[in-house]
Amino acid sequence: MMRAFTARRIAAAAAYGGGGITALGGITVGLVMVEAKLARRTIEATPNGDAPVADGLYGGAHGGEPLSLVMIGDSTAAGLGVHTPEETPAALLATGLSAIADRPVRLTNVARSGARSPALPGQVDRALEVRPDLAVIMIGANDVTGRVPPGESVRHLADAVERLRAAGSHVVVGTCPDLGSVKPLMQPLKWIARRASRQLAAAQTIAVVERGARSISLGDLLGREFAADPLSMFSEDRYHPSARGYAAAAAAVLPSLAAALGLEPESAGSPGDGVLPVYLAAAEAAEVSGTEVRGASVAGRDRTRWATLLRRRPHTAPVTEPEGA
Repeated sequence: MMRAFTARRIAAAAAYGGGGITALGGITVGLVMVEAKLARRTIEATPNGDAPVADGLYGGAHGGEPLSLVMIGDSTAAGLGVHTPEETPAALLATGLSAIADRPVRLTNVARSGARSPALPGQVDRALEVRPDLAVIMIGANDVTGRVPPGESVRHLADAVERLRAAGSHVVVGTCPDLGSVKPLMQPLKWIARRASRQLAAAQTIAVVERGARSISLGDLLGREFAADPLSMFSEDRYHPSARGYAAAAAAVLPSLAAALGLEPESAGSPGDGVLPVYLAAAEAAEVSGTEVRGASVAGRDRTRWATLLRRRPHTAPVTEPEGA
């Protein structure tokens, strides 16, 4: 209940222009900053360079007009940490979506490594140039590490969703991952990172659902798999996912893309706790990776205030390289 209350405060701060709350509270700032610097040195010791460029046409063997898919956000959306375009989450999603829709998918990735939510307006400008049928946003980790006020972070995301929806695009948001799962972080920084990222994820979900889109909780990117085999699920920098890690995240997001386009019945998957007020659904989803939250109607009431939790079974699809990229 406390996380739900905090998420509502952050979302309200976004709506009314406030900065929201901070995650540090009474924790000793000096100790945290020292540990954060040590973790950053460890993470940056193995640089990844730029993410592979995966833009292009996927599933060209299928007939019909290509669907336009855009990826928006930070290094997770860009695919930093892998070595080939087909290993990026954008390529995996484009390939899977093409197989489900039996149509080609033209992928445009405007995400940039290191991006924080204030970068979303510019990214959305570029995304709208291709008139996307579907937009996927993954953002938030750099907001937490860069100490962007949560209310400001959520406000930029809400504006991005509103603009994309107004242009006729379906929107699926992968909420802030659980930074407490990052290996170089030590206590108490690990606890603080987990608390801050889950609070932000819950607040993001509220803003997304209230604007007619749907969210999927990335959490610790299917944490059981990452916790059981961190060496293969994280890339060399021990911060960004590996090819296997991105494949796990894409498998969690793909069913929501299919449902958003009407390619999968909304009842697919297993209902979590039925229909809940959106702020409670957001808090529940932040605790369980791979949980989708979408608007729901209750006796004709506003669907932006009520939500359904779905824990979908992941799709799998063969990976192909882009054609004519």
